[in-house]
Amino acid sequence: MTDRKHSERTTYPRLLAPVYFTHAGPLSWWLHGRVAVGDGLGGVSVFTDERPAEGARLRLEIFLADGTSVTCGAAVAWVHPLPDGAPARYDVGLKFIALRPDDRERLSAFLTPP
Repeated sequence: MTDRKHSERTTYPRLLAPVYFTHAGPLSWWLHGRVAVGDGLGGVSVFTDERPAEGARLRLEIFLADGTSVTCGAAVAWVHPLPDGAPARYDVGLKFIALRPDDRERLSAFLTPP
């Protein structure tokens, strides 16, 4: 793993919520009404049994413990295979492409430090 990839992995906090993702293809129509991500929460890491391709654009729905969900756009920053016995087959970094500011705050309650 390159130093840059390792550095990215350590800056993405772990998301403690179920995530459903689909391949987004062109996100331009879906991004309408959302803001591009600036400073602050730039991405999260998640465990998954499906291996997404690095760079793939995804549409995420994140299900929060309060019964609500957050939808956003993300790109796969990195994929790291995990050993047998781990909580999933892959550790994946998701870099937010578009996320509403109020959703960024809502997600912060469901993160662990990187």
